[in-house]
Amino acid sequence: MENNDQNKQGQLNIELSEEIAEGTYSNLAIITHSTSEFVMDFVRIMPGVPKARVKSRVLMTPEHAKRLMHALQENIVKYEGHHGPIREDHMGGGAVPLNFGGPNTEA
Repeated sequence: MENNDQNKQGQLNIELSEEIAEGTYSNLAIITHSTSEFVMDFVRIMPGVPKARVKSRVLMTPEHAKRLMHALQENIVKYEGHHGPIREDHMGGGAVPLNFGGPNTEA
């Protein structure tokens, strides 16, 4: 009985609602920081639409931001080991193209 209680104490029960489980698509992240926190705004940019709205904002301490960075690095290595290198040819920095390389649209 004690062993079961010890296992329960070492576990964290995380709930995921149906709404959150659907996720929110983002194709742009804007990251800012202060001395005490990192702010990550996740944005969805649509082709031909010059205005975009933040879909989600996540705030965390610098320590948690660094843990997130390491977790992302570890998962990218695993992903590339299974699926091959992730292309970076369109990730040159600079401005975000509003037309995603497709034809310009007019209303």
